[in-house]
Amino acid sequence: MAVDLLILTTSFASIFAFLLLYLLRRRSKKIVSKINKPLTVKPGNNDVDIIIVGAGVAGAALAHTLGKEGRRVHVIERDLTEPDRIVGELLQPGGYLKLIELGLEDCVKEIDAQRVLGYALFKDGKHTKLSYPLDQFDSDVAGRSFHNGRFVQRMREKASTLPNVRMEQGTVTSLVEENGVIKGVQYKTKEGQELKSFAPLTIVCDGCFSNLRRSLCKPKVEVPSNFVGLVLENCELPFPNHGHVVLGDPSPILFYPISSSEVRCLVDVPGSKLPSLANGDMAKHLKTNVAPQVPIEIRDAFLSAVEKGNIRTMPNRSMPADPIPTPGALLLGDAFNMRHPLTGGGMTVALSDIVILRDLLNPLVDLTDKESLSKYIESFYTLRKPVASTINTLAGALYKVFLASPDDARSEMRRACFDYLSLGGVCSSGPVALLSGLNPRPMSLVLHFFAVAIFGVGRLLVPLPSVKRLWLGARLISSASGIIFPIIKAEGVRQMFFPRTIPAIYRAPPAHSSPQ
Repeated sequence: MAVDLLILTTSFASIFAFLLLYLLRRRSKKIVSKINKPLTVKPGNNDVDIIIVGAGVAGAALAHTLGKEGRRVHVIERDLTEPDRIVGELLQPGGYLKLIELGLEDCVKEIDAQRVLGYALFKDGKHTKLSYPLDQFDSDVAGRSFHNGRFVQRMREKASTLPNVRMEQGTVTSLVEENGVIKGVQYKTKEGQELKSFAPLTIVCDGCFSNLRRSLCKPKVEVPSNFVGLVLENCELPFPNHGHVVLGDPSPILFYPISSSEVRCLVDVPGSKLPSLANGDMAKHLKTNVAPQVPIEIRDAFLSAVEKGNIRTMPNRSMPADPIPTPGALLLGDAFNMRHPLTGGGMTVALSDIVILRDLLNPLVDLTDKESLSKYIESFYTLRKPVASTINTLAGALYKVFLASPDDARSEMRRACFDYLSLGGVCSSGPVALLSGLNPRPMSLVLHFFAVAIFGVGRLLVPLPSVKRLWLGARLISSASGIIFPIIKAEGVRQMFFPRTIPAIYRAPPAHSSPQ
């Protein structure tokens, strides 16, 4: 009797669960079809879900991603012609995986992009090759290097093919605010007409020169150095399909392919003051001080590029993420968070942020629910931290370690770093996994950083320690601490290492379900 009763109860429960599942599925389909209803967005109208300011790497990728989710998106970009930049040309493997996750991997095709499999490091006539740890991934997964403008245009074109995404050329002059809530933007069209566009959510992605960020974050922008950019033509790098980093004096020199016939060279110049381009001081500096440090295999191509004179400069900015949570608005990309471009991590951070934001917004059918939207956005700032802070901290720390210094302790740290990476095994694969965005774990970064310092101290004490060497070792540890701890403090110790102690509506993005 008891068994029969159990069977009967189980049957009723199964039927009830089936009916409930059926009703929920029907309701879900109705909601999704409502989201997916195509919309032709007219300038200045109110019938938009999301406004995106800027259509660079972050803005264009975000427009396609949210448009594909069924959101009605209005993108306003100051200049829709192909960008011409000397940075944003190297996408790390971790960033490429995010590109695949967003369905944008075809944007690196048909632009003569080059596969990047790792780095070659040069110092004082010695070199070492560092390969990305890609064994567990498909053969297509690697870094990619390319002309930034070609990549951006491909993403803009792909976003524009969606019927519910409108991309418009115009200059956003201000955010429209009402009672502390961002309602939209005021902008000037290409023809000079002043218009307003309204939406429940405005996402600002207007790049490193953002003029809108001040109301949405506390910007603390530093310019530790400038990049001087050249293009070397028809030359072969010593290690094909690898980025090349020369630990020069006073700072690093980078080389990586951006097409099948071009190699980008970036010469880092510390400080804010640059030799003059106009009177020839820059060309003289490159020929006299930089060229002798360039690998012999590409030195002639380097000198030829200097002679051609197409020398460009770009300030290297660093800005920790310090948001001011504002209802109705969000910052993304370089407008929100920057790091030294030495490690090429900017696009990886931006694409990772987009994946997190997409998954967070997925269950929110009605973006006009300001209270829920604000909670989800606050969760975004927490969830992005492990990836972003790891890449940011590594970029800042590695740049300072790679700088030449008259200080013995700093010089010893630089030598220890090169020799540690040259050891191979986990000593190279661990740091390279962090650099490539494949292992975004802050604790791994700290462990490897101090392993370099301890390795350097250990060498000083072999075969016999002396008072001088002990003192130098103590200063080396102190120097290492002085490099990394201020960066971690700026990123936020609690956010980096203890994100679970920060209130958030989600501890992980909700399971993503594509609209049916």
